[in-house]
Amino acid sequence: MMGGLESARQAITSADEIWLNATVHGELMAGFLGGSRFDQNHRDLYRFMEAFQVQQAPIFFETALEYARLVKFLRDGGNPIPSNDVWIAATAVRHGLTVLTLDAHFLRLPQVQVQVQLIS
Repeated sequence: MMGGLESARQAITSADEIWLNATVHGELMAGFLGGSRFDQNHRDLYRFMEAFQVQQAPIFFETALEYARLVKFLRDGGNPIPSNDVWIAATAVRHGLTVLTLDAHFLRLPQVQVQVQLIS
């Protein structure tokens, strides 16, 4: 059985489009800063973004409204998830994108198209 990371890698390399919002970019940068290879990871990310022609998904007022709707939905159901993940989900809803993730908690949002790659 293919592990989650390899499965995610294959999903990325076969995707027609890849979109990131500022939240994803910020989370990646924070992870890089917490490690010992910031410069290398930063260079690799930008090479990846150029190679796959990654698009930046903007976060505007409409995305903020989707965020608010998702937060309310999660609160009403008693199933909150991390705020940054709600911003990612809101961006996906706003732009009609699928979230590729290792985090199963995105499945709590039926409004969001999700492709979960669980690590086995």
